[in-house]
Amino acid sequence: MRILVTGAGGMLGRSIASQVAAQRSGDQLITLTRKDVDLRDKAATRAFMEQAKPDAIIHAAAKVGGIGAKLAEPTIFLLDNLLLDSSVLSAAIDLRVPDFLYVGSAAVYPAEYDHPFVEDDMLTGHLEGANEGYAVSKIAAIKLCEYVTRQYGLNYKSALPSNLYGIHDHFELSNAHLVAATLAKVHEAKRDGSDAVSVWGDGTARREFTYSVDVAAWLVEQIDKLQAWPSTLNLGWGSDYSVAEYYETAKEVVGFEGALEFDTSKPSGVPQRLIDSSAARALGWSPTTTLRDGMAATYADYLTSTPGR
Repeated sequence: MRILVTGAGGMLGRSIASQVAAQRSGDQLITLTRKDVDLRDKAATRAFMEQAKPDAIIHAAAKVGGIGAKLAEPTIFLLDNLLLDSSVLSAAIDLRVPDFLYVGSAAVYPAEYDHPFVEDDMLTGHLEGANEGYAVSKIAAIKLCEYVTRQYGLNYKSALPSNLYGIHDHFELSNAHLVAATLAKVHEAKRDGSDAVSVWGDGTARREFTYSVDVAAWLVEQIDKLQAWPSTLNLGWGSDYSVAEYYETAKEVVGFEGALEFDTSKPSGVPQRLIDSSAARALGWSPTTTLRDGMAATYADYLTSTPGR
């Protein structure tokens, strides 16, 4: 099997590529990064795919960022993701690639929360404002995968991970997700001799984060089993933590003894986000990396990826 991994330079994509090499030595890995092709360019994407001739695609490429970036540039997050998803999916459909695994996001679920989200909750309410543009693009691609499966009989399925963190994450504070940001901010506070770290909001908002390597390993294991999947499948750790708890874990991992200062003038986001991964667990999904261990591995990667921090 020839397996194409898009977004192979990103956090999840790099781990997926590594897992293909580790788990599927008899298969051929084809990686695609933004240095190879600008996936917003439909013609260039089609040309690459024609030459690669994949039997299966794990589409992990996306324009991603933290809450600050999404609030500042909603147009870019919507437009870039629409363009790149359209390019990859159009080429895959035209070439009749039989197996296609789209990496979506739990951001597709409504802002209002009263229970862990199940797959049928998509499109049942208003989206979270900060994530709206990004989420709309993800919903469009998820629905397109459903249509392709129904119309052409191909296996085009979507995984909806919770928030992710892990090795190869982005640690720039202007674009980092919560876990990476906590580690970078706490590290900088320790390095600079500060006695406190500033936290957006009051610290009570709860979020579910899953270690990206666990997700990558399972997706690669499942790539030739997509026919058994429903159209969408949640993938989460199974419990959530408060923002304050993520910062406290970062303090423990980094070895910082200062205080947390909560800036309540900044938005905290919705109070809670948790997904129900029961359907995936019935298919064998069972993540094992604890928050403490995952953040320790992520911090070690942070220190080695840019010497001199």
